[in-house]
Amino acid sequence: MRAGGRLVVVGAGLAGFRAVETARREGHAGELVLLGAEERAPYDRPPLSKAALAPGATEPVPFRTAEELEDDLGIDLRLGEEATGLDTAAREVVLGGERLAYDALVVATGARPRAVPGDHLAGVTHLRTADDAAVVRRALDAGARTVVVGAGFIGSEVASAARARGLEVTVVEAADVPLQRSLGPEVGRLVTRLHRDAGVDLRLGSGVTGLTEVAGHVTGLALEDGTELAADLVVLGVGVAPSTGWLEGSGVDLHPRDRGVVCDDTLATNAPGVWAAGDVVHAPHPLLGGDLLRVEHWTSAAEQGAAAARHALDPSSAQPFAPVPYVWSDLFGHRLQLVGTSVADGVVVLDADDGGVAGTTALWHRGGQVVGALVVDRPRVVMKLRRRIADGGPFDEALHAARELLGRAGT
Repeated sequence: MRAGGRLVVVGAGLAGFRAVETARREGHAGELVLLGAEERAPYDRPPLSKAALAPGATEPVPFRTAEELEDDLGIDLRLGEEATGLDTAAREVVLGGERLAYDALVVATGARPRAVPGDHLAGVTHLRTADDAAVVRRALDAGARTVVVGAGFIGSEVASAARARGLEVTVVEAADVPLQRSLGPEVGRLVTRLHRDAGVDLRLGSGVTGLTEVAGHVTGLALEDGTELAADLVVLGVGVAPSTGWLEGSGVDLHPRDRGVVCDDTLATNAPGVWAAGDVVHAPHPLLGGDLLRVEHWTSAAEQGAAAARHALDPSSAQPFAPVPYVWSDLFGHRLQLVGTSVADGVVVLDADDGGVAGTTALWHRGGQVVGALVVDRPRVVMKLRRRIADGGPFDEALHAARELLGRAGT
């Protein structure tokens, strides 16, 4: 990008924030524009399904206030503005009737919840924004009869928050175990145990056929087996899809499965001057032998946002970028930490020695190499395993090391 040129970042989540912050830190003196669909300055999203649901929780604190972004970093901050198109030939982002020129562009629009029939009803919400979290928290404060649809990480965390208050909660999951699609049945059985030990009414292998309502407010759900569940609050955790509708027809290569942005290993797209970061990105990863990987985790968004900005400012110095993914979840008093990937040839689960949950460890392998690990309540262990994954260590050695580490590991 030419010196003093305009860098435009579309998406004011974590990846977008880290992109503009890094651009200034790296010495970019030109124009820097950050576009965000929400009216809020960038803020942290993982607490939305955790601490933000606790009694007395306050509004999320932004990474930096709008004034700090504008005055301290010199950013042209445009909140409440959503990109509607992209002209890669003219190098312009389309904002309704306006066109915003760029010298380099970082796409960081994240992901949106998948639409579900009935999600317009009062009392029905996804959990993706601070406003969504406020809706859930107020309902829990009022003791709402709560049903969560989907037992992924977010749905499970909502159930955990409800049980922490002593509220009854039902979780409906179409798969045979929670997190089956992302972590497999072996780890899914562990999460099943966490739910049931905590007193969650867990309905597995059951889909939702419809919602019932009175005067526009949800009153319950109907399940495939004919069961009807009463509900004042329905939280939808049925997954997300990359927010890339504005890129359709632009020529930017989109993945045929979910329309995420396809990048090379430096986070560059096929369009000159266009880079991408965060939940939208499909990029080659060595853990998958160079196959594409899309990650919806906090650390990946932060790291990719910074890398995409550096590479956009100086493409000639761009290097392959593939850190080991990391994510955590707090469920029913336990911390689950996952590093690497569960897309693998197989998994070995080491049960806790005392028959409890703390210390349970899962290790995934691919082609004789350790590619992923999940550990419960043992942060020191998971960080050591992350280093082995990053080094491409043999699976047998990682399994032996995990057994040794668990034998002497504390929390």
